[in-house]
Amino acid sequence: MSDLALRRRGSSLLDAVYRRPRLFLTLLLTPPLLWLGVVYLGSLFALLAQSFFSLDDFSGVIVREFTLSTWMQLMAPANLDVIIRTVLMAALVTVADAIMAFPIAYYAARYARGPMKAAFYLLVMMPLWSNYLVKVYAWKLILAREGIYTWILDKLGIEALLDWYLSLPVIGGPSLSASYTGTFIVFCYVWLPYMILPLQAALERVPSNLIEASADLGASPGATFRHVILPLAFPGVVAGSIFTFSLTLGDYIIPQIVGGSQYYLGQAVYAQQGTAGNIPLAAAFSVVPILIMGVYLTFARKLGAFDAL
Repeated sequence: MSDLALRRRGSSLLDAVYRRPRLFLTLLLTPPLLWLGVVYLGSLFALLAQSFFSLDDFSGVIVREFTLSTWMQLMAPANLDVIIRTVLMAALVTVADAIMAFPIAYYAARYARGPMKAAFYLLVMMPLWSNYLVKVYAWKLILAREGIYTWILDKLGIEALLDWYLSLPVIGGPSLSASYTGTFIVFCYVWLPYMILPLQAALERVPSNLIEASADLGASPGATFRHVILPLAFPGVVAGSIFTFSLTLGDYIIPQIVGGSQYYLGQAVYAQQGTAGNIPLAAAFSVVPILIMGVYLTFARKLGAFDAL
C-alpha cells in the first residue's frame, strides 16, 4: 500500500473519531482511567485486603485468612495513642495555619494590586520550590539548643523562659527540636502556603459591596468580620484545611527529624512495615488516615469547600 493510501486511511479514521465526540472522549480518557483504576485504586484495595490478614507470632509468617484481629490491635492503648496524637496534631496545625493565613490572604485579596500581588504569589510559592528535606533539616538546626532561637533569647536575657517552657510535660523536651512544640512549628511552616492560597481565592470572591453595606448599616469592623467576611470565606478555610489536615495526618518525615520519640501514624506504618515486618498491622494503620479523610471530605463538601479549590 502506498504512502498516499495510508495517509488517506489515517485521515478518514481521524475524521470519523472527530465526528463522534463521545468516542473521542472515551479514547482520550481510557488510558488515564485504566491507570487510576489498576495502579492507584488497585493498590488501595490490596492495602485494605492486607489489613484483614494476620501475622503468626511464632513463625512471623503472614496468615492469609480473613480475620479482624489486626484491626483489634489498633485498639491497644499504645496504637490508639498514636492515632489520637496524630489527629490532634493535624487539627492543631490546621487551626494555627488558618489563623496565620487569614490576615495574609485578606491583605492579598483586598489591598494588593499589580506588582504587590505578584510579589505576594512569589513569596507564598517560593518555599514550595525548595527541597522538602532541606527545609526540615534547616528547622532542626534553627530549633536546636545551639540554634538561632536560643541565641536570640539568650541575647534578650530571657533564655530562662525557654527552659521553663521546655520543662513543661507533654509539650516540652530537651530542646525545641526534640519536642512536640518543634514538630508543631515545622508542620505549620511547611503547610502554611496550602492554607493561604485557597483562602485568598475565597476572599477575592467576597463582594466588596457587602462589606461596604455592613459598614453603612453601622456594623463595627469586628461584626462585619464575624457576620459577613468569615461566613463567606469559610469554604476557603475548609478547602485549605483539607491540605493541611491530610498532609499532617500522613507525614512521617517531620516527626522523624524534628520531635520526640513518640510515634505518629506515618512512623507507625514505616516501623511496622520495615523493622517489625508486620505488613497486616502496617496496612491497618495506613487505612486509618484514609477513613478519617473520607469522613473529613464528606463534611468539607457539605460546607462548600470544593467550590473554593
